[in-house]
Amino acid sequence: MPDVQPLVSDFVLKLKRRKVEGSHAVARQTAELLRSVVSQHRMGSSANQAAALADAVRAVGEQLIAANPIELAVGNIVRRVLHIIKEEDISATAVGIEGLSVTVDSDDEYDNERDDRPSLSAAVLAAHARNALRAPSLQTLLEDIPVSPAISRTASSTGDSDGKTGDKSSTRKLKHDVIAAIGDLIDEIDSCYEPISEQAVELIHQNEVILTLGRSRTVKEFLYAAKEKKRSFRVFVAEGAPRYQGHILAKELVEKGVQTTVITDSAVFAMISRVNMVIVGAHAVMANGGVIAPVGMNMVALAAQRHAVPFVVVAGSHKLCPLYPHNPEVLLNELKSPSDLLDFGEFSDCMNFSTQDGSPLLNVVNPTFDYVPPKLVSLFITDTGGHSPSYMYRLIAEYYSADDLVVRRKSTA
Repeated sequence: MPDVQPLVSDFVLKLKRRKVEGSHAVARQTAELLRSVVSQHRMGSSANQAAALADAVRAVGEQLIAANPIELAVGNIVRRVLHIIKEEDISATAVGIEGLSVTVDSDDEYDNERDDRPSLSAAVLAAHARNALRAPSLQTLLEDIPVSPAISRTASSTGDSDGKTGDKSSTRKLKHDVIAAIGDLIDEIDSCYEPISEQAVELIHQNEVILTLGRSRTVKEFLYAAKEKKRSFRVFVAEGAPRYQGHILAKELVEKGVQTTVITDSAVFAMISRVNMVIVGAHAVMANGGVIAPVGMNMVALAAQRHAVPFVVVAGSHKLCPLYPHNPEVLLNELKSPSDLLDFGEFSDCMNFSTQDGSPLLNVVNPTFDYVPPKLVSLFITDTGGHSPSYMYRLIAEYYSADDLVVRRKSTA
């Protein structure tokens, strides 16, 4: 893939340098890159073109995931694309099976001559169907896609030019269908806010008080939709230190005519008793229903549970991750620069290395995310509707097939 490798290297560099942040931007650019990878992939003459195409996507996906493991949306999109390849391959196989006649052992010559179509024995056809249509099992994702040698040998056993032409045509169709499906995935990522926002009227009622933390575009669009439906409500926005993204969200809500109050993060417990509902966004939703969210979110969830306030998470499907928090490849947090918290000029005297053991007297820790366990979440609002935390495993299983769950690192393969 000589034409794609510069694009891959450039995106890997952006991920390493944190030039691309946010699940939406990361997911969209990952999907666009993988579409280019599929488009430029040269379909050879191997028996299983779907497996070769999946290997190419998997190789690029491993590079992207390693570049910034905390951006779980990268792995989500890689797995979705691998699932697309498998589904398109199964679809093409099913179409091919429809054109084959099933034969049984017979001594009647007339039975063998009455149909010119390629034939398979019932045993071979049944075995292939079991392989192609096996139910997913979230333990073997991203392993090699099953090969279909019986069908491939049957298609090529005719030995004429028509068989070769048919193979090339089916190969082009597979590639075209995968590219089209990835395009649909990109459209789904871009339009995820609309189906989520449509549910705002059902959740937000008149004169309610809502609390949120930081700045989430999904939350913003959700509140905008409720305001457009003439709902009258008030929003408490915890500022989300140290980046203070809540200040930006408060300004955006005021511009839409939403009555807004900015509070400090430490005031959440003091104000939660006045709140009817907490609505927040997420960085990622794990398979167990847990949430990786901006730092401070676990405190908000605990306050909501203490005062019996519903804690609602709104998230697009590209944030649904088929991994669990305890999986070794999952990085739950990363540390940002201490400069977000302290001015080095003012605190330079506290950070000298003149102590006996050579370590500074003052250390600064600036984590980016919190993990909110599923027991603290009341409801998830996604593109497909509202779901309880216990249902997220089933919902995620619909997006990822049994052969696409984990992009396995070579060291653990």
